[in-house]
Amino acid sequence: MLFNTFLESVVKIKHLELSGEDSHAKMSPPYRLDLAKKVREKAKTARKAAVMALFYPNTNDETYLVLILRKTYKGVHSAQVGFPGGKYEDADNDDLMVTAIRETEEEIGVSRIHLNVLKKMSPLYIPPSNFMVHPYIGISKEYLIFTKQDEEVEAIIEVSLSDFLSDNKILTTRVPTSFNEEVDVPAFKFNGHIVWGATAMMLGEIKDLLKQVL
Repeated sequence: MLFNTFLESVVKIKHLELSGEDSHAKMSPPYRLDLAKKVREKAKTARKAAVMALFYPNTNDETYLVLILRKTYKGVHSAQVGFPGGKYEDADNDDLMVTAIRETEEEIGVSRIHLNVLKKMSPLYIPPSNFMVHPYIGISKEYLIFTKQDEEVEAIIEVSLSDFLSDNKILTTRVPTSFNEEVDVPAFKFNGHIVWGATAMMLGEIKDLLKQVL
């Protein structure tokens, strides 16, 4: 979809209700929702983080979404695909949108002057890392040249809107979990990368929202 066409329609999402858990459930690992219920009290005091689902035009004016592949490290999100984003810091002045913008600037080199935040999505608790993650949908009208933060980002993944909205990009795959066992989970496959877990759940809500207006 051409970016100007996307822009004309996407602004309508500002007035739409979020589907939250209903959308999350479609892309949830089988154990995930039961686990979330068991740790609901713990989620109330979780650390805070924010991420950005950033849409932008490529050189052909087609609409794209940027994701990142995280570095391999000793942690629960090692070598996983996610959104640019990160944990809340005191300097963000109690504003998680500021966190999402700051982290996007740091991790993929997109200046905040090119970012327009369109809508806050439903927060999602991540039990293994004890973070409550707040996703935002962002728009850049500029063609972007990304500069990855080498300490944290292994690769930048550019996903076409048509691939993102296609149900053909959804599959079931077997992945290791923090419980030291493998399970079959729903996932997206973009550009050869498997996206599952919390990121897939957040993507699912964004996809459901966009399909109402595009």
